[in-house]
Amino acid sequence: MADILHRVGIKSSLDDTYKALSTLDGLRAWWTTDTQGESQIGKVIRFRFGSAGFDMKVLELDPAGRVLWQVVEGPDEWIGTKISFDLKKEDDFTIILFRHTGWKEAVEFMHHCSTKWGVFMLSLKSFVETGKGAPFPNDVKIDNWN
Repeated sequence: MADILHRVGIKSSLDDTYKALSTLDGLRAWWTTDTQGESQIGKVIRFRFGSAGFDMKVLELDPAGRVLWQVVEGPDEWIGTKISFDLKKEDDFTIILFRHTGWKEAVEFMHHCSTKWGVFMLSLKSFVETGKGAPFPNDVKIDNWN
């Protein structure tokens, strides 16, 4: 198994960062503007990136510091993987420990996704700190996969 891991500090409250990760409006502001569904435990959130997309089942929503999803629809490499955002306070920063775990192998698509997750973590940081993120379709394009 292979995992994607990122750490980013956001100069904000834990609550503001949690809302950006746990509400549809928050997710639309930094990841993709085409976000639908219900952000409730056991429900599914649908994220679309043009013709591609991912459906995530919400497994955990803990305002004290964790959001956890499991991929139920999307590219074969993503099915069954889990995406988590663990939050903690360090001085003026909320630290996010991001994990996309359970990849069967480190295929080339995983390399792409790791870079894109980094791009979107910076979009999240910008959104929470300034009110302006760069969600799809206004994100940084890194290759022909988007």
